[in-house]
Amino acid sequence: MAPDTVGKRDIIVFRQNLFRISEPFITQQAEGLRRYRASYLGRLRYGETPPGAQAFALRDAGRWRTLPEIGWQVISRDPRPYLRVLQGVRPLLIHAHFGTDGVYALPLARRLGIPLVTTFHGFDATLSTAALLCSPAWANFPLFRRRLARQGDLFLCSSTFIRNRVLAMGFPEARTHVHYTGVDPTTVMPRDRSEETLTILHVARLVEMKGTRYLIQAFKMLRRRHPGARLVIIGDGPLRRSLSRLVATLELSDHVVFLGALPFTQVTQWMRKAAMLVLPSILTSSGRVEGLGMVLLEAAATGVPVVGSDVGGIAEAVIDGETGFLVPARDPEALTRRMSDLLDEPLLRQRMGVRARAFVEQHFDANRQNEKLEAYYDSLVIGQ
Repeated sequence: MAPDTVGKRDIIVFRQNLFRISEPFITQQAEGLRRYRASYLGRLRYGETPPGAQAFALRDAGRWRTLPEIGWQVISRDPRPYLRVLQGVRPLLIHAHFGTDGVYALPLARRLGIPLVTTFHGFDATLSTAALLCSPAWANFPLFRRRLARQGDLFLCSSTFIRNRVLAMGFPEARTHVHYTGVDPTTVMPRDRSEETLTILHVARLVEMKGTRYLIQAFKMLRRRHPGARLVIIGDGPLRRSLSRLVATLELSDHVVFLGALPFTQVTQWMRKAAMLVLPSILTSSGRVEGLGMVLLEAAATGVPVVGSDVGGIAEAVIDGETGFLVPARDPEALTRRMSDLLDEPLLRQRMGVRARAFVEQHFDANRQNEKLEAYYDSLVIGQ
């Protein structure tokens, strides 16, 4: 056993799709724990296990390697496959990420006789029931969320906005709390002014909710005043082809770069070069909306001002006029004005970047947030 794991208490971090490149915050939180040691459990894996950690995925295990068998588990919520792959691991609790996964972790926690913590991050608290029922992977959530609300031990929410939505679904107020995942300010360091370029950075999965097309439209208008600016888009998704066509139609192909999904370390390198980070998210017709916007906090910790839409939980990550700007959703003209304001005034960018860093240190320090998380764990496992 590695020296830094001696004396730690074992827990399971449960996520059906393990180690997605778009979800580094899950492993960052778990690996930042000081008194608890996380092993990871899920259905499929999409990336590498953190060094020194254990991960168990159904797709890796014996007869559960075939998709039809995994499909049966999706339908049935049968915990037995997970019990088999755990290979004798005896955790003190399970921490499921996303309510959609909490309903699968619940039968397993009950069989093991241990507490279940579920964190709600965004779509799991905002997507309409009809939209959830249309997805085989999510359909069990609206069917079993009342049971999760009754039997789950603790519910953590990525923002006050998300907590209000979770309470509206009937989850118990006394067991439902806001808990920010946070950013580690000792890992994400403020950039030097000399690193900045006239780059507008957008980091998002390319789906409707992220509002990327409004940013591209705004960037077209912005270039009339700032022809030296460029737009860098990090992320992938179903809208990439249509967004690329929009860029070509607007004659922006030489000024907009699609880099696809990148590891967190490369994303932070691009943040250090950016004049600003922009997240023009929208409320979709299906009800999906931003829970908080972790990328806004990561940029702020780097000392980069941010521009975000005033929807969902984004206002909890941006102090309008101090750490960045909030703009109305679906409003390319307003977006253009605020991006232009920042490009016009280097000192404003610098001042907002300094305040953004201080804001993250004060309210979103991952180390302090993990202390709170471990205190929650303590309250559930005391005496075990």
